[in-house]
Amino acid sequence: MITQKAKYALRALTFLARAEPGDPIQIPEIAEQQKIPKKFLEQIMLDLKRGGLVDSRRGKQGGYLLHRPASEITYGEVLRLIDGPVAPLPCLSLTAYRRCEDCEGESDCEIRRVFARVADETRAVLLTTSLADAAKTEVPEPV
Repeated sequence: MITQKAKYALRALTFLARAEPGDPIQIPEIAEQQKIPKKFLEQIMLDLKRGGLVDSRRGKQGGYLLHRPASEITYGEVLRLIDGPVAPLPCLSLTAYRRCEDCEGESDCEIRRVFARVADETRAVLLTTSLADAAKTEVPEPV
């Protein structure tokens, strides 16, 4: 499961993706429209700025806007920035590989084999779904 922080980050970024390009949005507006606690959103936006996903402008007409086009920012990129690796097991992570402490051999691990398929499918969706995709699509029915 993703963290609440990641959900809020994705909601804030999708809100920015729907905004007029080049038109900064202030935190109070994002917080109110997306039902995100303002103080928590401030921290999230700083993380997103440090991660190169948003820019900020100061002043009365200031606020936050996407650093790159929404079509170039993927869900996977956001989740990795906020929550860390997206793999269900450390031995399946592409960015933070770690051998499982209780593992006697990855090639013999039936748990790893099953979750490798899960990880591959999850990554395929997360790394090909952009903020632009999310901003324009309807919510699919649960399976």
